[in-house]
Parts: sequence; C-alpha cells; structure tokens
Amino acid sequence: MKVGIIGRGQWTYDSAKLLLQKGYEIPVIITAKAPEEYTVKEKDFENLAKEIGAKYLCSAKIKSQEALDLLDSVGEMDICVSVNYSGVIPDEVIHKFKIGILNAHGGDLPKYRGNACQAWAIINGEEKIGICIHKMIGGELDSGDIIGKKYMPLTIDTRLKEVYDWFDKVIPPMFMEAVEELKKNRNYITEKQSKNPEDALRCYPRMPEDGEIDWSKSNFDIVRLVNASSEPYPGAFCYLDGKKLTVWRAKIQEDNEIYVGIKGQVSRIDMEKGEIDVLCGNGKITISEIEVEGNRTKPTTFIKSIRTRLK
Repeated sequence: MKVGIIGRGQWTYDSAKLLLQKGYEIPVIITAKAPEEYTVKEKDFENLAKEIGAKYLCSAKIKSQEALDLLDSVGEMDICVSVNYSGVIPDEVIHKFKIGILNAHGGDLPKYRGNACQAWAIINGEEKIGICIHKMIGGELDSGDIIGKKYMPLTIDTRLKEVYDWFDKVIPPMFMEAVEELKKNRNYITEKQSKNPEDALRCYPRMPEDGEIDWSKSNFDIVRLVNASSEPYPGAFCYLDGKKLTVWRAKIQEDNEIYVGIKGQVSRIDMEKGEIDVLCGNGKITISEIEVEGNRTKPTTFIKSIRTRLK
C-alpha cells in the first residue's frame, strides 16, 4: 500500500516513521516551512525522503504546478496522511490518492475546527479535548467523515504542553489504525460529521499579544490563560515596574480570605517556596514561575513586598 505524506512537524514525521516500520511504502513527502516552535524542520523531512528514496518538495503552495507534477510523477497512490500543512488542500490533490487524504485534527469535531483549538479548549474550560482522524474534503476546513477519535480529560491545571505530549503519543498510532481499517474497507468510518453550522465551533488563530493578563478577570480565567499560553507558546504576561513579566506557572489559591484590594495586588510572599499570591477580579492565584528580561525564575527573585502591583 502506497502512502503519501503531506504536512509539517513532529506528528507528521513520527507518523511517517511508524508507517515505514509497519511496511508501508512512502513514495512522496511534501512539507512547508516550519514555525519557529516546531522541533522537526524541513531538513528532517528532506533527509527522511533521501533515506527512503521518496520524492520530496518543500512548498506552501500545494496547488502549484510543481506540486501537482511531483504527485503525478509518483504514479497511483492509495492514501495520504497529513498534519499541520500550511494551507487548505484542494480536491485536485485529494483525488490523486485512491482513498483520499487523512488529517489529524486536535479538536472534538465538528466543534473546535480551525486554529489553536487546544488553547481555546483550555481557555473555555472544557472538560476534555479531542483528537480526530478524518477524511479531508477539498477546500473545506476540518470537515469530512471521522475515521477515529480519542479524548484527553482537561482540568484547571492542564497545561498546553501536556496536551501536545499526549498528541505525540496518540497521533501516529491513530493514523496507523485508520490506514489499516481503510486498507480492509475503503468506506470505513466511525462517524459522519454534522453539516449543521450550529454544531460547529470555528476557532481563529491566537497571537502572542493575546496572552496579556487582565487582572480584573477571575482567578479561574487567568490560570486557564496561563496554561493555554504556556510552551510552546510565548506565555501569558503582565507588567512589573514597566518591565514585561511572563507568568509560566500559576494555580488557584483557595485560602478563602475575605478581602478588598486592587486587582493585580501581590497579597502574599513565600520566600521559602519562591511563590507569590496575586488578587484577581474574583479570588487569587499563586504564581510559582515567571520570566523577566530572559531570566526565568521564581517570582521572589524580583518581588519582595506586598506593596507590589502587577499591571
């Protein structure tokens, strides 16, 4: 069975390696420039292609004549797996594979279509995050029949990297299971996606500036923002004496104190643990790790008085 690879990043690369280990032939690999935070870059895909004798292209223009000619030069292929390619893949590319193209999407389809779905799920206080393997429909975003789906539970303390680490473990074997099922029955599906727009939730990209903390928000909102903005993102941030302060780790403080105070006020300093508590619009948070001017450390490195306010 011939399997094409179109995508970027660790999940695409690891899926390709697993397919090769299981005896599948990969005649073509198409990738595009990787974002800065990706650990697997274009050169890794190029080296893999050379190692296995596959045709290789690095291009964000999947509809270009160069890409179409490359796919045609390979001959008939059975199926393709794709993760995080930089553009929407059209029907003319999908139809070059007899069974079509499978995509891995980190959202509970048909909800959480689009971008930064994992961060939005954390921010929205969801109880779980889904990962779906689905067939692509040309020119459409995260639509098509679902071949496999798994869930990871989310709590107030779930950080974005924990979700990504889970994806690292489950995406390659989920692709493998989907390919195996479709090899036996090319019409295999587990769920048809709803076509009702009311069932879908479209997520749009998040930018680094979206991580700015509004201390008038509740402690739950702020902790979720910190966790959703954590690695590999640039982090949630505020300001201390005019300097940008990135908050990397925070949790809910449940001391049940009745208080009045200005939002962003430091209310407790624990020099032994290096932690501080900060007043929010509702409740408090405990901050245990920050970064100021490239120095990632405990908050008490910079904050030593409860007369301090974060802006």
